Amino acid sequence: MNILIVGSGGREHAIAQAVKKSSKADKIYCAPGNGGIAGIAECVDIGAMEFDKLAEFAEQNRIDLTIIGMDDPLVGGIVDVFEKKGLRVFGPRKNAAIIEGSKAFSKDLMKKYGIPTAAYENFDNPEEALKYLETAAMPIVVKASGLALGKGVLICQTLEEARDAVKSLMLDKQFGDAGNEIVIEEFLTGREVSVLCYCDGTHIKPMTSAQDHKRAKDGDLGLNTGGMGTFSPSPFYDAEVQRFCEEKVYQPTMDAMKKEGRDFTGILFVGLILTADGPKVLEYNARFGDPEAQVVLPRMKNDIIEVMEACIDGKLDTIDLQFEDNAAVCVVLASDGYPEHYEKGKEIHGLETFEGKDDYFVFHAGTKLADGKILTNGGRVLGVTALGATLKEARANAYKATEWITFDNKYMRHDIGKALDDLY
Repeated sequence: MNILIVGSGGREHAIAQAVKKSSKADKIYCAPGNGGIAGIAECVDIGAMEFDKLAEFAEQNRIDLTIIGMDDPLVGGIVDVFEKKGLRVFGPRKNAAIIEGSKAFSKDLMKKYGIPTAAYENFDNPEEALKYLETAAMPIVVKASGLALGKGVLICQTLEEARDAVKSLMLDKQFGDAGNEIVIEEFLTGREVSVLCYCDGTHIKPMTSAQDHKRAKDGDLGLNTGGMGTFSPSPFYDAEVQRFCEEKVYQPTMDAMKKEGRDFTGILFVGLILTADGPKVLEYNARFGDPEAQVVLPRMKNDIIEVMEACIDGKLDTIDLQFEDNAAVCVVLASDGYPEHYEKGKEIHGLETFEGKDDYFVFHAGTKLADGKILTNGGRVLGVTALGATLKEARANAYKATEWITFDNKYMRHDIGKALDDLY
């Protein structure tokens, strides 16, 4: 099969690595790709939002399956464009991808169908939002309803901080149109867990659990980022929690979308928080998480193409989804200054150290290939991932592997998974 992957980050590199292992994959393309993906796939200079060009490329190159990795093209309707041309594509249609594209929609969906989540209100008028805050309990969470690169969630400890958050999102347009509508919701406490699920419109199968570290600095300090590191599985996501989520969250979400005429096919990312009152949904995404994919996919036993085709054909119930009985940890190497101001164009050294090491992976995110050299080209540069028999072993391996990589301005958190030390 000829496979096209749409995207350019660490998630797409992890997808490409999984596709490469498939017995069904022959030629792999990625648009636009990055410096690391170029070692697996032929990178194509077409942007992820250039739907017609991508569809034309798929037709001309006899692409058998296109995998959409990124949120923007999914929310923008790329799957609809491909399907109208009779092209086989993996991902939700536009009317289903709204579950990520509008937090206001997803919160209303959960409320309507009794899916456990935080109490909330939606606002498209900044004055009404500010008025609401006067009687709200603190701390509180203010979210941009639209896509904001994983950074549009502001946790506010005081009324002043909450007012500033509303003004930043709705008036100053910190995240552009994503802040035209906002969600203000109660602050929940508990362990956060991410669960990625394969979906075929009717059936849903959760993958192994993972946990992200969103804050830029050690100790969960600093600004929210797209993710500074992950581990899988989460020791807090036990069999009892999984049963609850399957009965009260996963299948009810699939059923709710179907009832709304928005059958969901593709990857449903469920962001959970395990509260004293039970698991609740923090957010949905309509694609693989990044960097969750970097720790989940290396642990999956199944042929990824077989699973994706089963989703497209409505036959996911025939798949026995299996994962290795091991653990994975991913540490993101970033450009110092991320997520605000940082320099690009620094040469990366040491990538060859990962060659031939089956339990170590370096997933490229913000890199580019120039004159035979791999250069930094973004805030999150690389995701260094390692496997181990336990989380403790995987963590030690991952941090060992971060030492193999050098580039000017290299930055990382040193405490990914460290909070679990007392559980090892």
